[in-house]
Amino acid sequence: MTSKTESSEGAMAEYVTAVIGGQLFGLPISRVQDVFMPERLTRVPLASSEIAGVLNLRGRIVTVVDMRARLGLPKADDGKLPMAVGVDQRGESYGLLIDQIGEVLRLPDDSREDNPVNLDPRMAKLAGGVHRLDGQLMVVLDVDRVLELVPRTAAAA
Repeated sequence: MTSKTESSEGAMAEYVTAVIGGQLFGLPISRVQDVFMPERLTRVPLASSEIAGVLNLRGRIVTVVDMRARLGLPKADDGKLPMAVGVDQRGESYGLLIDQIGEVLRLPDDSREDNPVNLDPRMAKLAGGVHRLDGQLMVVLDVDRVLELVPRTAAAA
């Protein structure tokens, strides 16, 4: 579900990049609604540790997912305020809590590789492939997989 465009090099995919725990991730631009600084986060009683809380963003209730917890990483201790990437799934709004937002990258679709066998299993379960960039690996986040373990509400059960 990436945004694909044709060019003289072939099909291109666009990603919004984010850093979580020092690792570069790419989110398909077609899934990203907005980027924001989460303010006034309200904890949800009995929610899993992966749910940072909920907030009101322009009149919509947004469930905020702590991507560090989702990836099994320790909490950030650098004192920087986290950012969030807004995504939608089945009409529900979510914010993915990240350490830092990056730039938008256009990469050739054919440079995307399957997850390497030695990719950390915590990342591999959320990844939809990788792109090898100059000196680093960008893990492509599969937004549907990221949101799979978010507990369903009692109304949906």
